[in-house]
Amino acid sequence: MITILSDTKSIANHYLAQLRDINIQKDRMRFRRNIERLGEILAFEISKELRYSNKKIKTPLGIKEIHLSNDNIVIGCILRASIPFHQGFLNYFDNADNAFISAYRKKTTGNQFKIAIEYLASPNLTNKTLILVDPMLATGQSMHLSYQAAIKNGIPKKTHIASIIASSQAINYIKKKFKNVDYDLWTADLDKDIDNRSYIIPGLGDAGDLAFGEKL
Repeated sequence: MITILSDTKSIANHYLAQLRDINIQKDRMRFRRNIERLGEILAFEISKELRYSNKKIKTPLGIKEIHLSNDNIVIGCILRASIPFHQGFLNYFDNADNAFISAYRKKTTGNQFKIAIEYLASPNLTNKTLILVDPMLATGQSMHLSYQAAIKNGIPKKTHIASIIASSQAINYIKKKFKNVDYDLWTADLDKDIDNRSYIIPGLGDAGDLAFGEKL
């Protein structure tokens, strides 16, 4: 299942518009907060697909049955642009375990690069629900390699891939590489193109730099 939030009318489009706006995005605090907000909205949407059972809750005046999720959730944060995005998910799935994966573009020649994974901190993922979050899904390579690194600690029962903006190329890459994985993909919006540097067009620029400052 692939869900694109911008296909429907919702407040998510307002936060997305501000993230894209070249003038508004100069406010780093607002940029980070809007990423966090979209993380919260996507977390809410994903929560509808979790497994639930009825549980009896005792109130001061009686007993009420409520649908509560049974899933053991692990939120996988792909550093560094994902930090505020991850926080948005954690705001909603506040009892979740967490995994942190360092995936970055290591330049080779010119505009060419390879994805390097240099750090992983993760709980056991066996039979759990893994939510991998990365705001920009440009080529899909970082997401795939991060998943491959994560499953060294166990195979999740279900995987959710969440982004703010995904490219059509990334969607096709994920479909190819994850064809044997039980996964759903969620994104706030879909852009068709990437440039020769593998940045999403029109996209919003470098999410990590806009959130935290430029890197060498």
